[in-house]
Amino acid sequence: MKRLVYRLRDSLDQLPATDHYLVAYSGGRDSHVLLHLLAGLATAASRPRISAVHVNHGLQSGADAWTSHCLTVCNALGIRCHTLRLKLAPSVGESPEAQARDARYQALERLLQPGEILLTAHHQDDQAETLLLQLLRGAGPAGLAAMPLVSRFGCGYLARPLLGVERTVIDRYARSEQLSWIEDPSNRSTQFDRNFLRNQVMPLLRQRWPAAARTIARSARLCAESQALVEQVATETLQHLWSPAQHTLALTALAQLEVPRARAVLRAWIAAEGFPTPGSAKLERLLHEMVNARSDRNPLVHWPGVEVRRFRDRLYIMPPLPALQEAERSLDWDGQSLLELPAGIGQLTAEQGMGGICLPRWRRGTLQVCFAPRQQSVRIAGRRHSTSFKKLFQHYGVPVWMRLRTPLIYLDNQLAAVGDLCICEPFAAADGEPGIHVRWLR
Repeated sequence: MKRLVYRLRDSLDQLPATDHYLVAYSGGRDSHVLLHLLAGLATAASRPRISAVHVNHGLQSGADAWTSHCLTVCNALGIRCHTLRLKLAPSVGESPEAQARDARYQALERLLQPGEILLTAHHQDDQAETLLLQLLRGAGPAGLAAMPLVSRFGCGYLARPLLGVERTVIDRYARSEQLSWIEDPSNRSTQFDRNFLRNQVMPLLRQRWPAAARTIARSARLCAESQALVEQVATETLQHLWSPAQHTLALTALAQLEVPRARAVLRAWIAAEGFPTPGSAKLERLLHEMVNARSDRNPLVHWPGVEVRRFRDRLYIMPPLPALQEAERSLDWDGQSLLELPAGIGQLTAEQGMGGICLPRWRRGTLQVCFAPRQQSVRIAGRRHSTSFKKLFQHYGVPVWMRLRTPLIYLDNQLAAVGDLCICEPFAAADGEPGIHVRWLR
């Protein structure tokens, strides 16, 4: 069993420096072994402190008993245990298990402090099962890379220090140390894909290839190396196409790349912007529709939490735009305090300075902010002729989807300013006179 201790130490030495390991402790065998091993290592003064966290999903009738068991074990080991209770309400068609997993990781991410490392007890057999699942889903190298040893997680890290350890080794350690653990009855149900692989497929594979888990896990490691190279090339290419400040990507330059590289660059861009990457079918649609749609079209490709749009040879990525309700299309404003705009459009402030909107008119007038123009055209201050809103927005490069979300400032029922783009006649302050500058905080 000393060999397992050495392997754990080697894995921990590969992790970023930290002063705290937080162990995800379910009460099952694997996480109990990890916690027990770490408790033994914690006697060294140089080791980071260790605590555990148990998440009660409330999905099993014995969930509260599991929590009590975890608290008892942690108390015996002298390890502090946080307990989190989730209240789950799965949507129609949503898997309770998938929702529980997502909710668990969200709760753990909130608990983690900057620089801390969350440790899970995933092992070599888990890695092999993950690769097989990804293979059966038609995943590419990123999916077949399965689970990394360590990755960023919230403001800290998520690490799997037992990833290279076989399940049988963990089981022998648990029995030799006479550990007690909880057996989740749902682990025996083959209606779940992972359980089917674990209980039906992997034993059959081992009969023919005894080292199946180890060799499959090695394939995952090799895929991870290949994926790292793909990501490096994609990231280098991305730097020439990406405008981080505007959250946009140059479309023509993207279309000139070989298709595999273009796909990789799209994935790198989406990830760099902090959004979830879509599946391959959605990515193909994104590449095809954005490149091939006519110049007068406004294509939109979306997946949960993300919208990608096109405007003037740029791809824009953003969260879904909330609907602008009818009651929100006209707002009163005192012209002094910060005005919160609806539907995530932003905020308006008014700052005094030289030039801008005529100060006396601003102070004595009645202000309204609207999102639908009351006239067909607008006359910019200092110009002889009016122009249509369409030409105005084209001139200032306002994307199509923002044109009915641009705040129009009316002063005494006359258009005084279009957002912070321009001031309208006859509201501009005279040269050298103080006035009001509208700031649109997007």
